[in-house]
Amino acid sequence: MAKYFDVHPENPQPRTISTVVDSIRSGALVAYPTDSCYALGCQLGNRDGIARIRSIRNLDDRHHFTLVCHDFAQLAQFVRVDNDVFRAVKAATPGSYTFILPATKEVPRQLLHPKKKTVGVRIPDHVVTQALVAELGEPLLSSTLLLPDEEEPLTQGWEIKERLDHEVDAVIDSGDCGTEPTTVIDFSGDEPEIVRRGAGDPSRFE
Repeated sequence: MAKYFDVHPENPQPRTISTVVDSIRSGALVAYPTDSCYALGCQLGNRDGIARIRSIRNLDDRHHFTLVCHDFAQLAQFVRVDNDVFRAVKAATPGSYTFILPATKEVPRQLLHPKKKTVGVRIPDHVVTQALVAELGEPLLSSTLLLPDEEEPLTQGWEIKERLDHEVDAVIDSGDCGTEPTTVIDFSGDEPEIVRRGAGDPSRFE
């Protein structure tokens, strides 16, 4: 059964955050809120966690995961960002955007786009997510919590606990969460490409 954590949305309890992060370091798969919608997250090198996310969401090997980062300094350890892209990404973070960028050697090979060698990264504008990633000290491997054959993600922690009680190890409930996934911008080409329009305003990249 999944452990259920009721976390304050503006002042997350440090002891609770520490408990959740300890479980992540021990291999746990966690459902947690973000500034866009609920997500599934695990530690970067957690192969079992990746397989479980694929199973829950019925994903194939072509699905790309996102690295949820605490700040720009952490993000820059895992992707290469030139000056023009730096300014654009910096202006939009923290926020509901995922940026596809060339990966550094810090990123496990199984997370890379097989041809482009890119990975998605983001810095959420959400207090609880920020607290989790800060305590973890490294990016959280993440994927939107969108179940197969459903049009919108689950928005309530109690509902996730009810639906996925035997498939995740922990659920963080910080109140109602949104239903729109992030806006995805691909910076791997000559010009930024809007791959998905979501919670973040895409107009700044058009």
